[in-house]
Amino acid sequence: MTRLLDHPILGKLDDRKAIPFTFDGKTYEALENETIAAALLANGIRTLRIHEESGTPRGFYCNIGHCMECRVTVNDQANVRACLTVVEQCMVIASGKQHPNIVKRMVEQQ
Repeated sequence: MTRLLDHPILGKLDDRKAIPFTFDGKTYEALENETIAAALLANGIRTLRIHEESGTPRGFYCNIGHCMECRVTVNDQANVRACLTVVEQCMVIASGKQHPNIVKRMVEQQ
């Protein structure tokens, strides 16, 4: 795990409680009040979903809720922004999967 535990301004950060969660079926730990994005990054996870059209891997981009690149599925709810959502006890998180491009398919059928 990679985390800052002694911040020059915030001080010591290692007194927060560890919270278990799963990502794509594997169990990880977040720290109390940590976002999904921060917890995944701290656990070495960089790919969160697959681009809808190109199939290329997507990860964190803006990390402030504007770009929507960090969309994941949380407890069966799709398109949750990982950078804005705090990890909760035993949260089940899944990476975003590539979905069929319906518009492209409709154009091809015409």
